[in-house]
Amino acid sequence: MELHIRLEGRKGLADQLYQQLREGIDSGHLAAGTQLPPTRLLAEQLGVSRKTVAEAYSRLTYESLISGVVGRGTFISPRRALQPPPAQGAPLAGADMLERWRSRATVLSLRGLDGPSRYDFIGGASSKAQFPYDQWRSCMQYALRRSQHHRELKFAAQGLSELREAIAHHIAFARGVHCSASDVLVCNGAQQALDLIARVLIEPGSKVAMEDPGYPPARQLFLALGADVQSVAVDDQGMCVEQIAAGTRLIYVTPSHQFPLGMPMAEPRRHALLARAAELGALVIEDDYDCEFRYQGPAAEALQRLDRNGLVAYVGTFSKTLLPELRLGYAVLPPAVMQAACVAKQLTDWHSPSLPQWALARFISEGHLSRHIRRCHDIYSARRERILARINGDLAPWLRAVPASAGFHLSALANPGVDVERLISLARRAEVGLYSLAPFFSQAPLQPGLLMGFGAIELLDIDPALDRVADTLYVLS
Repeated sequence: MELHIRLEGRKGLADQLYQQLREGIDSGHLAAGTQLPPTRLLAEQLGVSRKTVAEAYSRLTYESLISGVVGRGTFISPRRALQPPPAQGAPLAGADMLERWRSRATVLSLRGLDGPSRYDFIGGASSKAQFPYDQWRSCMQYALRRSQHHRELKFAAQGLSELREAIAHHIAFARGVHCSASDVLVCNGAQQALDLIARVLIEPGSKVAMEDPGYPPARQLFLALGADVQSVAVDDQGMCVEQIAAGTRLIYVTPSHQFPLGMPMAEPRRHALLARAAELGALVIEDDYDCEFRYQGPAAEALQRLDRNGLVAYVGTFSKTLLPELRLGYAVLPPAVMQAACVAKQLTDWHSPSLPQWALARFISEGHLSRHIRRCHDIYSARRERILARINGDLAPWLRAVPASAGFHLSALANPGVDVERLISLARRAEVGLYSLAPFFSQAPLQPGLLMGFGAIELLDIDPALDRVADTLYVLS
């Protein structure tokens, strides 16, 4: 690869070369450690004498900007990075729109910026130690072989048929969802599924209803698209359906494991929600983000299974079940929505990456996903029971658990007098990562408490971590 240098005329060539190399180094375009071409080769490329190049190199060496290594060549020297000059561009006509998007930074994207604690109760994270890397590696090798012999250069925006078929069978078995491969849209995580559904259904000013407290990335997405987002309170039965306003076009809900509190939506409330959606002609997004893991009682039926009017879009993800790095999710969409969502998907990114799709289809069809879920179920169940035992035991004077039977997080509400934010700050000093429920509330009265994730913390670490939390609570009392 040739070094991009442009010399003009036939005078001052060494100085021109020096200046351009110096500017490249100062700007960072020529990074530290980059090897420069040998003087003879660069002279041939530029059509100048070798002496001209050598003179420029000599000046740069004198200034310690480059250095030669015997037997290897000439390299850019390490140096302190210069601060780029402030941008002085003309004001953009769309500056107000840019500000609207900048203001949409979500609470979940800001958590853990200081790095993980030694003991971390972060929610929404699974245990990487349990992931079957060997089986996944084999499936990726299969995907590479498929790609090598695959003649098509383009793929359907809806997703590979093999994966959509595998997903349909899996969620029918695990969650009782009624669907076929033609009803499944493969997405880059559940967040893209939410974006595609919202993008084709709402416009600025459209009314969207969602739980409060609720999932911040969904709320921020709807707001960024210009929606009028209504906060609907939840109680121990789930979303208070009677509060959904007239004219609502989209309803977002987490009925199987309410985010973040954790309780399931009661059966009568589910039927009431579907009836209200039918009355309004509103689409219901059912976000079933982590409900492969259920620990007690019969699994509540998915809203999608109860739907008789084609008004439920069922959204799921493999980022929590398997690995967040996979960024693969899906949506089961009513026929009225599917075509528009596929067009939006194609205009956004053409299609999700094909190699992970082939690999995941193989992973599911060979039974690896089901075995992984069964194995993780026992692990997460033991962690959950241990946390509950402590909250209901020595931590009971300060915390009380919200009943939840699924997922890999639970919520612990603070008893009166507990300063949750102070607790979190002091626990961080004791190397324990705790997370407040406060950022998940929008307009509903705040219920102080903690979101206790147990997907990423090992069982043997729970007691030492909660011992430190107990000590901190004693100090605060």
